[in-house]
Amino acid sequence: MDLSALDIARWQFAITTVYHFLFVPITIGLSAIVAGYQTAWVRTGQEKWLRLTKFFGKLFLINFAIGVVTGIVQEFQFGMNWSDYSRFVGDIFGAPLAVEGLLAFFLESTFLGLWIFGWDRLPKKAHLATIWLAHLGTVFSAYFILAANSFMQHPVGYEYNPETGRAELTDFFAVLTNEVQLVTFPHVLLSAYMTAAGFVVGVSVWQLVRGRRRAEASEQALYRTGAKTAAWVMLIASAGVIVSGDAQAKIMTEVQPMKMAAAEALYETEQPAGFSWLTIGSLDGTEEKFAVTTPNLLSFLATGSFDGEVEGINPLSEEYVLEYGQDTEAVSYAEDYTPIEGLTYWSFRLMMGLGFLGILASLAVLVALRGDRTVTSRRWLLVAWAAPLGPLFANSFGWIFTEVGRQPWAVFGLMTVDNAVSPTVSAGEVLTSLIVFTLLYGVLAVVELKLMFSAIAHGADDFAEPVVRDDDHDPDRPLAFAY
Repeated sequence: MDLSALDIARWQFAITTVYHFLFVPITIGLSAIVAGYQTAWVRTGQEKWLRLTKFFGKLFLINFAIGVVTGIVQEFQFGMNWSDYSRFVGDIFGAPLAVEGLLAFFLESTFLGLWIFGWDRLPKKAHLATIWLAHLGTVFSAYFILAANSFMQHPVGYEYNPETGRAELTDFFAVLTNEVQLVTFPHVLLSAYMTAAGFVVGVSVWQLVRGRRRAEASEQALYRTGAKTAAWVMLIASAGVIVSGDAQAKIMTEVQPMKMAAAEALYETEQPAGFSWLTIGSLDGTEEKFAVTTPNLLSFLATGSFDGEVEGINPLSEEYVLEYGQDTEAVSYAEDYTPIEGLTYWSFRLMMGLGFLGILASLAVLVALRGDRTVTSRRWLLVAWAAPLGPLFANSFGWIFTEVGRQPWAVFGLMTVDNAVSPTVSAGEVLTSLIVFTLLYGVLAVVELKLMFSAIAHGADDFAEPVVRDDDHDPDRPLAFAY
């Protein structure tokens, strides 16, 4: 089968974006957890909090560095493979991304540098402020990037200019306060906290099991503290993920009813509609053959009412053909306005299922570590893997669902994906870049895992009180590097 430049460009975008997003939630969430541990040390002076700060701070920096490198590729992709998309919505899409680079990433990188090199140069509270400001930078970065993506899901704050053939920004505030953005941002942020907390739980539990023979009391207490605090963060964040996800589903049904229909393999409009746990459709994807459902549940998830109407794939497809079937303004004709039902359906369920796996892991850790108990059995290594990988892959499948469910649109209602690709880039050129990027990402994966596993295996360093600068500090004294 011959692949077109469009097919390969879509594969490249999917591979590089999903790979990059493996690092994003850990970076956002772990910066907050490290800041929390350092806050506890500044307030209490207890050495365990400083050791946890430096241990997970080292893992955070490794993840951050690789994440920055993988994120750069996204910039090149828009210009290389998606030039028609960039030309059409660059006036809008570029605005939040420019603010992200100039404000958010600048804030994040600047104060992170001060945090890395300021252990023996800054007073405790000033140094603590740097990691919180770095975390704030990651939050701002997420907000502006999500604002750009939310425009793709639900275009607002623009006007189409027939003379230039471009969508032009008219209201930047409307883009930043897009109703899709207002429910997506808290959902993504809380998911990041949940994912990073799962990472801390997994590493801490692994250390507890690994150290069962030497069983040094101080080491056991250190990693028990890490596991318990992170498990609580994970549990609280997961509650927020569920609530924000419910709000997001209702907004999604309102602005992108086809995505909800595809997520449920709901072929015909139903009132009330049942939630599908398993659906088998016809080979042509036009009708349901077998389904296991919970009555009325989908109506509540989609509309907030157990008797609400949920539109089906087939009537929506007919409606879209009538509405978008003609080439008017920037709207591009597509023969089928239906996303890939199987991928949309299962990515939605894997997102939820893996998220709940993480919740179960956090509950198991809290129960096992209650009081002065600890874990030593190698069976707990399953939890050590489930706690981080469940939420991490739930995030990935959530983004796959978000992007695949929007198909065939690049910008919903305005531009289809086949009209967004660069017209002058050949399939061979895109394939070459795909191979190069894949090999590069493979090397980065090896580097990331080697650095991470090496740092985790080494464990937390022994306690060493940082020398805090005072009025008699000698400015010529060499800096004692923390890492």
